[in-house]
Amino acid sequence: MTDPDRTPTILVADDEEDVRELVTYRLTRSGYDVIGAGDGQEAFELATERTPDLMVLDVMMPKLDGYELTRRVRAESSLRSIPVILLTARSQETDVDRGFEVGADDYLKKPFNPDELVARVRAVLGRR
Repeated sequence: MTDPDRTPTILVADDEEDVRELVTYRLTRSGYDVIGAGDGQEAFELATERTPDLMVLDVMMPKLDGYELTRRVRAESSLRSIPVILLTARSQETDVDRGFEVGADDYLKKPFNPDELVARVRAVLGRR
């Protein structure tokens, strides 16, 4: 159960530094603590160490892509309840379906509106 007095921590993983910085900036300004990762393996290690309240993951990353990372998070008992929002330029219906099949809670297509991302983060965290 999330403590309502604690600031939620969000892990943002994207190999594009500009995207990671934009997402971090918007989420920080919206009152969240943000930790960043440049690839899927780093994101998995940070998730294991820090147990974030939510993860925003790019699908196309080196080492572990967002699908595989989500699969591993769902397979790990200490992480499986962490909500995952996939953020990607891959917007074919089959890509979206695959994201939900591996356990994503939401899917946002690039280019994205930063306000919509913040709204989706709030909505997903509000369901917990």
